[in-house]
Amino acid sequence: MNVIDLAWWKLALAAILVLLLAATIYLGRLGMTRSLLIAAVRTAVQLSLIGLVLEALFASGSPVWVLLMAVVMLLVAGREVMARQNRRLRGAWAFGLGTGAMFISSFTVTVFLLAVVIGPRPWYEPQYAIPLLGMILGNAMTGIALCLDRLTETVWRQRAVIESRLMLGQPWREAVGDIRRDAMRSGMMPSINAMAAAGIVSLPGMMTGQILAGSPPGVAVKYQIMVMFAITVGSGFGSVMAVAWGSRRLFDDRERLRLDRLTVPR
Repeated sequence: MNVIDLAWWKLALAAILVLLLAATIYLGRLGMTRSLLIAAVRTAVQLSLIGLVLEALFASGSPVWVLLMAVVMLLVAGREVMARQNRRLRGAWAFGLGTGAMFISSFTVTVFLLAVVIGPRPWYEPQYAIPLLGMILGNAMTGIALCLDRLTETVWRQRAVIESRLMLGQPWREAVGDIRRDAMRSGMMPSINAMAAAGIVSLPGMMTGQILAGSPPGVAVKYQIMVMFAITVGSGFGSVMAVAWGSRRLFDDRERLRLDRLTVPR
């Protein structure tokens, strides 16, 4: 089966639909026209540039360039996690905590898939490594950002309850136990919902892309199942680690609640 290439002028026709939506939003005075247009332009520019980068990376196949690309992806994801939090930890913790959780969870899962499950030769083959890492890292980024935002916001709102529990002799883990569990659930829920709806409500993106590229549906389904499992595991472990580290940072060695370690929303 041949892949039908899309000319740039055909993509411009698809962009007309975005312009129609922007006009509708403008006429409806929803206040999102500018954001929509900027996002559309960023999508086109960013994906075009990454396409050129990936073509060069695939042609090279050097592990150094694969590692460099992976590090850049991780750092950008860490920046996005920090930016999506209304209240975040001060200093290097704001960036390092989410980035560290993504690094351990996403990179571990990706290396396991490449070395054990898929088994390309070499195992760091960029055709497999970069797309897999991108999918796992992107979903882990969303989950970790959600759980950290839920954690800090809830701790701030319930600070009086937490301090009362501490005064009654509860250790800090018990004082924020329900908050930690709720934050972890909020980080894992998008991936769990995506798994539950896959194949019934929606056709996941990787499977759809492989089918459009000519892969047999049976092969595409197996890859999609693997990716869905990996995304859930990466998001789950990342959320657990981020909440564990973040909640510990909110208390000092004397188990006092340290809200001064949180930034003030803009």
